[in-house]
Amino acid sequence: MKSADLLADAFGRIHEAVHDVVDGLTAEELTARVDPQANSIVWLVWHLTRIQDDHIADAAGTEQIWTADGWFERFALGFPAGSTGYGHRAREVAAVRVDAPELLTGYHDAVHERTLSFVRGLTGPALERIVDEAWSPPVTLGVRLISVVADDLQHIGQAAFVRGMLRRR
Repeated sequence: MKSADLLADAFGRIHEAVHDVVDGLTAEELTARVDPQANSIVWLVWHLTRIQDDHIADAAGTEQIWTADGWFERFALGFPAGSTGYGHRAREVAAVRVDAPELLTGYHDAVHERTLSFVRGLTGPALERIVDEAWSPPVTLGVRLISVVADDLQHIGQAAFVRGMLRRR
């Protein structure tokens, strides 16, 4: 199995989990929080998708789907276009809302397609390219992509937990 296949599989699992978590939820359930400081499902899925979009666009040298394809305007969250949710506090989490789950999954689907297109074209040597020299040791593309996978899996797991809590009530 090639590295590109492993990455495509990992991102594919995230994509499936996003749809599993969001499927059948109302706008109210998507924004529900287990306490006032907790993250909602909509914020978790939006954030994990924003991080994936941001990091893949940076690695590929392309504009983010968020701005290139009008998702920033469709979501109309009132944040700067570059906001990914990193560092958001309770007030910002509460501001992430959608009227229909299809907006959320539509954005994720578009980012997923871009991600697959990018990772399927990678070879082993490409993964060794330094993408961030701010760290010691510098971060390679391979390490950055695994970091995105790990972050996304953590957040979709949190969203699945919230869904389970909501549906048990």
